[in-house]
Amino acid sequence: MRTSPSIVPPAADQDVYLVLDQFGNRLGRAWRETDEEDTDRETLLRHLLEGQYSNPIRIVSFNTDEGWSRDASEDVADELRQRCADQGEIPTFLAGFLDQYGHEDGIQLSLPIRL
Repeated sequence: MRTSPSIVPPAADQDVYLVLDQFGNRLGRAWRETDEEDTDRETLLRHLLEGQYSNPIRIVSFNTDEGWSRDASEDVADELRQRCADQGEIPTFLAGFLDQYGHEDGIQLSLPIRL
């Protein structure tokens, strides 16, 4: 009998983040395949900012050691929005995701100071 590799991380107490991506009307949505070492929060944020996901729809996180799972879309959107504000721009490939999740309160894009 053929078995699939486990998605349970080998390191104890590791939070895992996965992205549901929209590939258009014809192809639909799919959970993106990712390397095991690329499922941590910081790597996910970096990949989102680099545009490695075409149209992220939802982000879930889970921790099998602690026995929980949740929709992390709003938290990730808030962090992305802050990082975009620090960089001074919101990439077009993230605009839809940021519009759908998170709150814009208190985050202002920085303006250049000219002396």
